[in-house]
Amino acid sequence: MTDEATVVQQPALAALSAIVHSQSRRAAAILEAVARGLVSFEPDVTKSWFGVVEVGLESTPARENWRKLMQNVVTHFPGHGTLFEEKYLEGKSEGKAEGKSEAILRALKVRGLTVPDDVRERITGCTDLDTLATWFDRSLTVSEAKGLFAGEAEEPTAS
Repeated sequence: MTDEATVVQQPALAALSAIVHSQSRRAAAILEAVARGLVSFEPDVTKSWFGVVEVGLESTPARENWRKLMQNVVTHFPGHGTLFEEKYLEGKSEGKAEGKSEAILRALKVRGLTVPDDVRERITGCTDLDTLATWFDRSLTVSEAKGLFAGEAEEPTAS
């Protein structure tokens, strides 16, 4: 299926075609036509069909091509490791880390502790949620900001 108009008229058949022909020599052309045709639907419909095709492509070489074609479309197809899901979870994790960093710095400030720039940078540069949780707990009792890192290896310094 390489005709966008047909994709618009029969999206289920188009999705199936993309999946079934994922290893044919025409796979790239089929995926491009299907992608172009599917974006003509309402965003929620497009998201669903894009997710169906990606999940159906599984680990075929065509999946990476498909992921490139759908870079600007958002979908929610939980549990299947789609590009959309990966980006969503990555952003969600970054947001959580940022929130925890802010909470640590706020706790230290409220407690009247000075936060040197190197400590602030280490806190805000950390993306490990477990580490940040540990530091938050410590921020409630330490006598100085560097105490957050008690028992941990020092951050490497640039030479």
